[in-house]
Amino acid sequence: MASIAPLVESPLRPEWRREVAPVPYTQALAWMEARNQAVAAGEARELVWLLEHPPVYTAGTSADPAELVDPRFEVVDAGRGGRYTYHGPGQRVGYLVIDLGRRGKDVRCFVHAIEGWVIATLKTFGVESWRAEGRVGIWTRDIDGSEAKIGAIGVRVRRWVTMHGFSVNLDPDLSHFGGIVPCGIAEYGVTSMAKLGLSVSAEQWDAALAATFEDFLDALDAAAKRACR
Repeated sequence: MASIAPLVESPLRPEWRREVAPVPYTQALAWMEARNQAVAAGEARELVWLLEHPPVYTAGTSADPAELVDPRFEVVDAGRGGRYTYHGPGQRVGYLVIDLGRRGKDVRCFVHAIEGWVIATLKTFGVESWRAEGRVGIWTRDIDGSEAKIGAIGVRVRRWVTMHGFSVNLDPDLSHFGGIVPCGIAEYGVTSMAKLGLSVSAEQWDAALAATFEDFLDALDAAAKRACR
């Protein structure tokens, strides 16, 4: 497990870790749950954990079995909010173990801040993306001009400490999304940086996330003082 230094290194700032090799989903889930408990107990720092998984479908708490149309990979109950999603090589996942107890106690603002962070990071590669009313995730314009999802978001909060986070499609096998109705939204497709003509490595993506991280923390800190916008 490698570490990546954020712009400001401090015991009060989240630790950053990045994985080079894929981590099995169930292993990552167990480790994340343990870290969640440690942060809640004041025994560990908050965490930003960047990684990829071997191919897997994960089910959120609102998952509809009818949307698991072709379970060609292992299916794991994730415990997060949302429905079915796919994780696999070429998709970068960011798990956030963040103490909302000292950052506003507002889950809606937390999700809003994650969305803003991913949108800002995509913009550094020239990808315009946005939130969509009534549709969770990060959206962009696909090569045919249609609207498509490039990033997914799903979180869980326990004792005001978060788990799970976001994923962004760098260069995954997009056909693997065909085994599910991604996030329960059948009428929109899924795209990736590679499909948009961009070659972005995990290292480049992680570095760009680190460069925009302070704005994410600022958004959370602002939520502690006022309603998010």
